[in-house]
This record gives sequence, structure tokens and C-alpha cells, in this order.
Amino acid sequence: MRWARRVFSHHAFTGISRRHLHLLVAELRPVWQAGREGRLHTRRGGRRRRAPGAGRPPTLRFTDRLVVTLAHLRLGLPHGAIAVVFGVDRSTITRAIGQLRPLLASRGCAAPSGVRLHTLADVFAYAAAEGVTVRLDATEIRVRRPRAGRAGRKAFVSGKLKQNTIKTSVAADEHGATLWCGSTRPGRMQDTTAARIEGIGGLLQLHPTVQLLVDAGYQGLARDHPDQVSAPPLKPRPDAPVERHIEWQTARKAQSSQRIPVEHAIAEHEWWRVLQRFTGRRELLPETINAVAGLVSDRSSGLTW
Repeated sequence: MRWARRVFSHHAFTGISRRHLHLLVAELRPVWQAGREGRLHTRRGGRRRRAPGAGRPPTLRFTDRLVVTLAHLRLGLPHGAIAVVFGVDRSTITRAIGQLRPLLASRGCAAPSGVRLHTLADVFAYAAAEGVTVRLDATEIRVRRPRAGRAGRKAFVSGKLKQNTIKTSVAADEHGATLWCGSTRPGRMQDTTAARIEGIGGLLQLHPTVQLLVDAGYQGLARDHPDQVSAPPLKPRPDAPVERHIEWQTARKAQSSQRIPVEHAIAEHEWWRVLQRFTGRRELLPETINAVAGLVSDRSSGLTW
């Protein structure tokens, strides 16, 4: 157990530095202990009869549970393989990951100023207060194909990738720091539709000073809010003059160079193996995405150095 703890706490397995790991332990241990006491209280049906710490200690310490959760998220290691290394049953690892993943997901994304953002409304309020131009884009994660005959099976087929995917939206600042990750929808849904469901139209009206940089998938949003949303210019017709094509190429390249930080943020998310192709239950993917986004935002915001 001691050897496994020392090896798995290395950044090659966890994807984060040891300082970042210590900060996570200090932040999440009290929350996990409170949840554990609540579960024990429900199980015994009353107050504790012995002092805290008495009785049989847990098989895995909190640090071990956090380390195996990070290793699973970073490398996609199967629960059974991790259980062999730590010398425990597979159900113990599954239970540990199931307890720690929601805690990581509930942390939100860290902004460079130190505040944590949980919703798209928080991002707009932060951008309005700090004068940040938000970069917004969507990414697709491959998932397992739903069973034949299941209702809504075709909703996961992406028109872009021609595979079964789930789409999520990412907001970043000019430095590529992740500010928000959410709006998780089936891959067939368009980027603009997913953003509208999150209420982005109302947020743009509520914060008229916030500026958005988006790609061609948000042309409808840019048409409805031309003063706040900047999308690439429409491609001219093939019979348009050569000067018009050159002007379009120049404008498109200038807009893309300003929007590229959000692509860098998405690339950081895809360093984590579980988000390259998710093989678990689809209902757990939003929680997994939020957990990884919070960890990535800690690093990109510079709060862990």
C-alpha cells in the first residue's frame, strides 16, 4: 500500500503537481469527512457512540482515494487494475472514485483573480466586472453507442464526426484559462442551440458590456447580438471578386487568432484520457467533465504554483 501510494501520487499518474495535490487534500478532506459521518449516521440510525477515529479504520485513506480518482481520470486506468496495485477489492476503488468525483466536480473553475465560477451566469458577471472578453466554443467527446431500439439513440450521432458523441461548451479568457465548462448535450445538437438552452441570450442582454468571440457554429447568436458576439465572416460566393475572397481570408484569420485561446483550453481538457473517449455510463460524463475542468482551471489560472 505504501509503495502504491508513493507511485500513484506522482504527477505522471495524477496529472497535477504535488503542491496541487496537497492543496486538494486540504480543501476536500473536511468535505469528505463530513459526508462520511453523514453516511455513518444514517447507517447506525443515531449519534456516534464512540469518539471519532475509534473502530476499524477505512481501507483506503482519504489521500489514497483522491490519488486513485485522479489516476483514473488522467490515464483512464480500469478500476480492477488499480485495485490490484493497492491490494483491495474492485468495489472499494469504484466506491472511492464515486465519492471523490462529485467533490471534484462541485469545485467549479478557478478564475485568475481567485474566485471560482460554477455557472455561465457567474462567467458573465466575472467578465463584466473584470473587463474580460470571453472565448466560447464547443467540443465533442466520443461515447459508447446506445443499445438498439433505445429511444433517442440517433440524438448522439454527431453530424460533424459521424460518431456517437456528447457535446460540451467551454468558456475561456484571453490567456486560455478555463472559466466554465458545461451545457452538456447529445452530439447531434448544434452549438448555438446548446448555448441558447443555457440562457446565453438573456445573459447577453443582462450584461451589455460583455464581448464574446465564437466560431462559425454560433453564426445565429452573432446575428442576434451583433454588438456583443463576434463570429467569423461568412464565406463569399465562388463567383465573388478575388479581392472579396482575400478580404474574407484576412478577416477570418484575424478573428481566429483572437479566438484561439479557447482551443488551447479544450486541448488541456483532452490531455485527460477519460475525455478522449468516455467508456463509462453517459450520465456520469457531465460530472467527469466538470471534475477535469476544475483541475485544469487550477493549473491554467496559476493558483497552484
